[in-house]
Amino acid sequence: MKKLDSGFCLMVGKVLLAGLFSIAASVHAQTVAAPQASTATATADNAILLTIFLKHDQSRPLAELNAQLAKQGFFKAFPPAGTEVMSWYVTMGIGQVITLRFPASRLREINRILEDTAWGPYRTEFYVSYDYKDVAMGQHAKAQ
Repeated sequence: MKKLDSGFCLMVGKVLLAGLFSIAASVHAQTVAAPQASTATATADNAILLTIFLKHDQSRPLAELNAQLAKQGFFKAFPPAGTEVMSWYVTMGIGQVITLRFPASRLREINRILEDTAWGPYRTEFYVSYDYKDVAMGQHAKAQ
């Protein structure tokens, strides 16, 4: 077995330490005040799509979940003003699947709204994407 170089081990240790500091900083960042609502407007060059899975806690009755959502202010805060609701479906066996369109700069704000108002009744999953339709259709037309 080849012996590892001490310089290499030191470098790996520094990288791991930097990673731990990064994780600690991100955990700390979640404890600071929620970001203020932005007035940024979604445009073709800054818009993202966010698909949100709100998975129901199926161990509790729906009325109890809705009461907790109301207590936490979910429907007052979500969706935030200035976001475009592209779709909002109830998917049996999963919960709600929502796709929003908004400026990328508002991602943290929207995440915090869901952390503050949806956690408990729902487990959340997020999928960030962007609109590629015009590019793909252009490539298709060019290939014809």
